[in-house]
Amino acid sequence: MRYSVLPHHALLAVLGLLLLAGALAPGLAQETKGPISQEEFIRLLYQLPKSPGMKAELISEIRRRGIGFELTNGIRSIVATKSGNDAELRRTLEEAARRKANPTASALPPAAEGREVLARSRAATLEAAEKMPDFVVKQLITRSYARGATRNWTVADRLTIAVSYRAGAGEQYKLLAVNGLPTGQEEQESNSYEKVGGTSSTGEYVSMLKALFAEETKADFKMVDTDLLRGRRAIVYEFVVKLENSRQTIKAAAMGAGDQVITVGYRGRVWIDRENYRVLRMEEVATDIPADFPVSAASSTIDYDWVTISEQQYLLPTRAIIELTASRGPLAYQTRNDIRFRNYQKYGSEVRIIDDVDEMELPEDKEKKPQPLEDKEKKPQEER
Repeated sequence: MRYSVLPHHALLAVLGLLLLAGALAPGLAQETKGPISQEEFIRLLYQLPKSPGMKAELISEIRRRGIGFELTNGIRSIVATKSGNDAELRRTLEEAARRKANPTASALPPAAEGREVLARSRAATLEAAEKMPDFVVKQLITRSYARGATRNWTVADRLTIAVSYRAGAGEQYKLLAVNGLPTGQEEQESNSYEKVGGTSSTGEYVSMLKALFAEETKADFKMVDTDLLRGRRAIVYEFVVKLENSRQTIKAAAMGAGDQVITVGYRGRVWIDRENYRVLRMEEVATDIPADFPVSAASSTIDYDWVTISEQQYLLPTRAIIELTASRGPLAYQTRNDIRFRNYQKYGSEVRIIDDVDEMELPEDKEKKPQPLEDKEKKPQEER
């Protein structure tokens, strides 16, 4: 994946002080025995607005210890309010609630099964990447910013992007509209996605998963959890890609120095379907970012699902969340791109601007019911 942070007029006016607080909240490190109680969790949750840097530690503790309380709608509401509706914390709590409700079903499989699922996923992903059809798709992107590390998001703009993928040319991006207003033909033909400024990203379709499983990347995987994602039983693996083996890049505009591009390492988690061995979700966080680089943090979450192109089924992204922390001198801000992928079609089809705002404001996709095994086996025939 490639991240870009370029000058944006709406962002330059709202730079705030960087408020990262990486220290563990008082009491968290001491209360390590048994599941986290509701009282302990609420107490820690209320510290997040002032110490957003402790979110990673809280998530780690939930995954390690589990929860000892029922995850009610009331608690979900408090989590959304105090965490800035943080998707990773929400998902971690939902996973912990499923483990509490059914410890047996949520238990890790034997190590041999975990290795087999990972190996089959690697083979299936690399094979599918070679058989990917040429296609076009519309990206509906809501871009937001926040002061410092507050995660208090304010919408900056909404973009409509046409993306084409061809095996020989890779992914190509065209800006079609900004806030619902179409761009001129000259801008579209100039491939002006980055030229609009602000945060942009590429590589969500084929290149990210292909790179992760490529032999030369030498990714280190560890089976850590199970989950139920959109009705599919999944094994969750943590992974680490070292800087020397990575092709991940971040591009940023530095004051008076032009654009800077660096290569970074990355770590994260993948959710792999236990029955058809395909990746359902990928989370990653950039590592090895130089201290003097304008971007100090970068992360992404991509959800994959089956889509139909020319009456065939392919596993492709349906939603992605890209978050960056950038700085200019002593000031810093966060950016968040919420990307919805709509209307996958065969390459050569026209991508039109229809109901962009309505689609972007749809509520988060609901969990799908489990798919019958016989139907599942019929879906990915062209990729086997």
